[in-house]
Amino acid sequence: MKKIIRSMVKIFQLIGSFFDKWLITPITKLILRLMDILKDNSKNIDRIAGKKSTLIVVSLILAFGVFVIIDQQSNIMIDKYAEILYDQPVTAVYNEELYVVEGLPKTVDITLVGQRRHIFLAKQSPSKGVSVDLTGLKPGNHKVNLKYSQRLKSLDYKLDPSQVTVTIYEKVSETRSLTVDILHQDSLDSKLYIDNVELDRSDVIIKGAEYKLKKVATVKALLDVKNINNPKAGEIKVKDVPLVAYDTNGKVVDVEVVPKTVAAKVTITSPSKEVPIKVVPKGNLAFGKSISDIDTSVSKVTVYGEQAAVDKIENLTVDVDVKDLEKSKEFNVTLKKPKGITELSTKTITVKVTIDNSTSKEFDNVSISTENLDSKYKVQALSEDDIKVTVVVKGSEDVVNKVEASSIKAYIDLKNYGVGEHEVPVKVTGDDVKLTYTAKTKKVKVRISEK
Repeated sequence: MKKIIRSMVKIFQLIGSFFDKWLITPITKLILRLMDILKDNSKNIDRIAGKKSTLIVVSLILAFGVFVIIDQQSNIMIDKYAEILYDQPVTAVYNEELYVVEGLPKTVDITLVGQRRHIFLAKQSPSKGVSVDLTGLKPGNHKVNLKYSQRLKSLDYKLDPSQVTVTIYEKVSETRSLTVDILHQDSLDSKLYIDNVELDRSDVIIKGAEYKLKKVATVKALLDVKNINNPKAGEIKVKDVPLVAYDTNGKVVDVEVVPKTVAAKVTITSPSKEVPIKVVPKGNLAFGKSISDIDTSVSKVTVYGEQAAVDKIENLTVDVDVKDLEKSKEFNVTLKKPKGITELSTKTITVKVTIDNSTSKEFDNVSISTENLDSKYKVQALSEDDIKVTVVVKGSEDVVNKVEASSIKAYIDLKNYGVGEHEVPVKVTGDDVKLTYTAKTKKVKVRISEK
């Protein structure tokens, strides 16, 4: 912009000099000479100059002359034009096998100044663009000038920036192991699962400045599920999987990875299993009430997901809130996917809970077992009363009457208990979730010793 302003000021100075040299000074000299020559005929001159027609003709001649002069100079001013070419790529010339260059901008802006037609021709004609020659420079910091190659010499140009400081490093290389990251896995059909990804190579070479190579913590192959055409169960080959180097914070490190891409063999599976639905009532019913029956619209559901998760699951638990419930009710329940399960064949079910009056029944001499005792210890009850317990089972009369003692389990949890005598709470469970199980004896005394 400064160059453009200086050019415009120079043009105005030239116009002023032109008027002074070729118009004002000559006319003044001419008038003085005429006054000297015609001073004797002043009366005739006064008479002619005094005529209205003479003044009009002289004025027209002077006006026409001034118009022609100004028009010629204004054309020169108007024809001056500036245009900015944004984001022009910069090419550096150096030995890329031996050195790494930092600090060089990828693009610069170029301001072209000149006549419109010349700028138009410059934009249409081929150019070598912006370049910097680093040939012969050794490792270290260097201040270098950027050059713009333009065939038209009638144009002025300015680069922004025109001079930069670059740092040259020796290029070194290292071998690194390769891992895989799967991108957009959620876009895969929920019934499918990527079981394994096998790359065509296990390690790669990274190249760059030594300080940058030290930052590289891992090199990953980024397998994008969206790039897999028509994914389905089986083996699928994927080409051109890009490789990226990361530091310990997960940020990309700008180094050269050789090769840039790898091929992968992707194994897609669809593990599934049909499991029963288990309804678990949560909360205490209204006083004197119990559950006589629990019925579901669907008794089984097919689960899909990771093979280990599918193998592990035995049933799908559904929690139903029956707090303060005093009459039968239907619940619409949305099934929740357990960890590792990606899809369910049924999303929602209806659970009907039937309420009846509550009754109770006692089961004597239920043996107390132990759980979670450290293998280096042994346990002993301190009395006969600490070996067995009476269990009270509450529920609907029809359900309670069907309960057998063998379906009741009383136990004590000895996790985190060490050597010594302890008073431990008794816990009771049963097979039927419609019933409640309570031990009459709340705690028992035991002695733990080393084996």
